[in-house]
Amino acid sequence: MSTRAFITGVSGTELTAAEREFIRAERPWGFILFKRNVEAPAQVAALVEELRAAAGAADAPVLIDQEGGRVQRLGPPHWPVYPPGAIFSTLYDADSVLGLTAARLSARLIASDLADLGITVDCLPLADVPVPGADAVIGNRAYGTEPGKVAAIARAVTEGLEQGGVLPVLKHIPGHGRATADTHFKLPTVDAPWDELDRTDFAAFKPLADLPMAMTAHVVFSAVDPAHPATTSATMITQVIRGVIGYQGLLMSDDVSMNALSGNIAERTRAIFAAGCDMALHCNGNIEEMREVAGQTPELSGTALARAKAALASRKAPQPFDRAAARAELDALIARANTASA
Repeated sequence: MSTRAFITGVSGTELTAAEREFIRAERPWGFILFKRNVEAPAQVAALVEELRAAAGAADAPVLIDQEGGRVQRLGPPHWPVYPPGAIFSTLYDADSVLGLTAARLSARLIASDLADLGITVDCLPLADVPVPGADAVIGNRAYGTEPGKVAAIARAVTEGLEQGGVLPVLKHIPGHGRATADTHFKLPTVDAPWDELDRTDFAAFKPLADLPMAMTAHVVFSAVDPAHPATTSATMITQVIRGVIGYQGLLMSDDVSMNALSGNIAERTRAIFAAGCDMALHCNGNIEEMREVAGQTPELSGTALARAKAALASRKAPQPFDRAAARAELDALIARANTASA
C-alpha cells in the first residue's frame, strides 16, 4: 500500500477515533512519540501496535527522541536515565577509546529499551558543533566543539543503536550548533562565512553522510541562502546537504510546527517539499494541523521512496547483549567522567 511522505505525532497515550481514521485515510509513512504518549511500558508497546494497525503496515517506522540528558522521552520510574552527549566528550578528552565506548554502550542500552517497545528509530546522533554565545538548546547535548571528535562519537552512537536493531536519524543537518535562538520559538540566522562553516559545522556531518536518515536544521545560513532556513532552502539542500556534505539518505524536516518556520502549516509543508526534503515531520499531535500537513504532502514515490526503502532495509537484527553488564560498565564510565569534570 502506498504512503504519504510525512511522519506524524498523536495526542495521547492511545489513539482517538479521529486519529485512527486520519491514519487510515492519509497513510503517513511513520510516527513519532513524545512524553505525552508515554505512561508505562505495556501502554507504549500497545500504542505502537495500535499505530501500525491503523496504518495497515507492520513495519511502519516509529520514531522517538531518546538522546539522554535533557532530551529523553522515556524516563524514570520505568526507564533509566542516560547521560548527555557532553559526558562522552569529557571521557574522549581523557581517553578517546573510553569516550567512544561509553557512547556506544549508552546507545546500545537505549536501543534495547526501544526494541522492547517496538520502537524502531531513534532521532540520534547529533553532529551539531556548538560555539560560544550560541543558544543553549544544543548545549550539553553536543559531543564536543571539534568536528572530528563530534563525528567520531556520533559514529559510535550510531553503532550502538544499530547493534540493538534501531535505526539512527542524524541531526540537525547541516548544523544547529551556531544557532543563537531555540528554533522551537524563533528563527536563528548564522552569519559565519562559508569557509568557517565548511571547516566546522559541515565538516562534522561529512563522515556521517552514509547514515540512512537525517533531520534538517531550521537555521538560516546567510553565506549560502540569507532568505530561507536550511529546511526550506533548495540551495542549502542541493549545494550543501546533498553536495558539500554528500548526504544521499532520506532527508526529513525538523518539526513543521516549530515557530522558526514562517507561514501557516500548509505553506510550511509545501515549502519543505519544494526545497527538496523527502519527508515532512509534524510532532505536536494537533489533529487539525495534521490534516493540513497531509493535505500538502505528496505520495511517497520516486527517489524519496527509494531512499525510504533503503533506510528501512538497512535496519539490522539485534546482536546478543548483556544489559546488566553494559549498564554497570556505562555507570562506571559516567562516574569517571563526573570525577574528571569536578
